[in-house]
Amino acid sequence: MQAFIIPIAAAVAIALIAALLLSLAAKFMAVPVNETQAAIRAELPGANCGACGFAGCDDYAAALAEGGDVKTNLCVPGADAVAAAIAAILGQDAEDVIEQVANVRCSGLCDVTKPEMDYQGLKTCAAAKGLFGGPGSCKYGCIGFGDCERACPYGAIQVCNGLAKVDREKCVGCGMCARTCPQHIIDIIPDVKRVYVACSSADKGAVTNKLCSAGCIGCKLCEKACKFDAVHVENNHAVIDIDKCKNCGLCAKACPKKVIKMYPKPQAKPVVKVG
Repeated sequence: MQAFIIPIAAAVAIALIAALLLSLAAKFMAVPVNETQAAIRAELPGANCGACGFAGCDDYAAALAEGGDVKTNLCVPGADAVAAAIAAILGQDAEDVIEQVANVRCSGLCDVTKPEMDYQGLKTCAAAKGLFGGPGSCKYGCIGFGDCERACPYGAIQVCNGLAKVDREKCVGCGMCARTCPQHIIDIIPDVKRVYVACSSADKGAVTNKLCSAGCIGCKLCEKACKFDAVHVENNHAVIDIDKCKNCGLCAKACPKKVIKMYPKPQAKPVVKVG
């Protein structure tokens, strides 16, 4: 009987000593909780998108809590509501957030352009891009395998009929889709800017027209129509200077290919938290 008692007693003693050591370690090695940082972090959406310029919401909250020159209106997904809440926690005046939205510079639906090859590889845009620039006949357009869709934490972008489409009501402008797109055809622009060019082709007009019936042909009619010097043909496709654009829509009306488009006026967006 004694042969069993001694090992059991030794095990219990070791467990008690280990528990005591862990308790002491937890007490002396504990990191103090910054209540200001915790309060700020609770207001942030949790997307960890990096739109604020920091690695994620935790880092942004920490930087704000430490003070300095970090602005309270850098959380684009959180918009004005989050900026106001953070400013209140820090005892500062609230600053407006310039709300952003993603924009896809392509019109290459399946019915206006054709594939150049029967791609059988991994169905990701990044993988397809590595094979002769992608399976599409236009090497500048949307590849359509949904890397952007998978990257979006808000369900604001989906591939429909071979082309990524942004739901501007859901989009918060975090920029994760733009950073994911290997074609670099997704821009993040202020959501008050409603005119955009849905083409990124650098081919000459005749070539673009052959590859995609909805592509920009560089005719410059948009340039002539614009009264604010806001649109110019660069690298064989129209480019809009959003700082000069007044949302008048004259360029869109003049475009014979209807590749310059206008979004309706934006509506206020609710704050969506992730996780």
